Amino acid sequence: MDVQNSLAQLGVKRGLGASQLATAVGISRQTVYAIEAGTYVPNTAVSLRLARILETTVEEIFQLEPEERASAETAEAVVLGDPQSLPPGQSLRLCSVNGHLVAVPSEAGAWGLPPSDAVLLAPILGGKRLPNAKVRILGNSWNNPARILIAGCDPSASILATSMPRQDCELVIAYENSSRALELLHQGLVHVAGTQLEEKIEGKNTLLPITKMFPRNSVAVISYAIWQEGLVVARGNPKKISGIADLARKNVQIANREPGAGCRVLLDELLKEHGITPGQVKGYERVALGQLPAARLVQTGARTAASVRRQPRAHWAWTSSR
Repeated sequence: MDVQNSLAQLGVKRGLGASQLATAVGISRQTVYAIEAGTYVPNTAVSLRLARILETTVEEIFQLEPEERASAETAEAVVLGDPQSLPPGQSLRLCSVNGHLVAVPSEAGAWGLPPSDAVLLAPILGGKRLPNAKVRILGNSWNNPARILIAGCDPSASILATSMPRQDCELVIAYENSSRALELLHQGLVHVAGTQLEEKIEGKNTLLPITKMFPRNSVAVISYAIWQEGLVVARGNPKKISGIADLARKNVQIANREPGAGCRVLLDELLKEHGITPGQVKGYERVALGQLPAARLVQTGARTAASVRRQPRAHWAWTSSR
């Protein structure tokens, strides 16, 4: 509660202990201790009796916390993802992006606590309102002009993050698929978006999804990495998978990516080329959120194969305002 009290100090000043106060006011000694600790706020009658016994005013015993302190600790933020699916107390990383306070759920470590700038208090209900959650801020270390928020699903972004401090920059990663990353950049909620989405026109790959979404000269685009596209299979390829046609076999199960992911787009294109419907592919409806989670399902034997990477080239785009 946002209520402070001076009950213990006033009791000492008047020479009254907890037992004497409790007897005089008609409450238990445990209740006095709870009031002093700030875990219990008494009703009006008890507050008035305390003030009379201590020869003071209710306002001197109980005070509201200063408004500036409360506002410095709590804030409204845009949590990427669905804040209603997150538990209260969820650890968050914070970034300032185009005037928005943007929060990214922290990845839990295998042993240690994840880095945290804030914790989730509660979602703000009401459609697609921005901001969409109330958070409690933990210190001011997040308020760094050199902190950059990047959205994308490229696993190598974590390697880049380790080298950023040498450039006096800090990288916070929001793991989102290619389509969602571009949407967040378009909405002004991230500084950089990673994408593998390209389209083939007359035999040439183009950045058409980006050029359709952003006006000319409003973003900068660089080619960041080159990846091979294909299927990840279990060690030794026990199912003898050699191509897309094998995904229709009854003894093959896949780990699919979510709609909007580059790998999902490529898989759908190749299935259509081979005359295979999604219903013929076991595991098509079960998705893995990310390249590595999909590959781990194959590694553990939960799935036979997983598609990775749509195009051999990955791109990063960022707005010209950064």
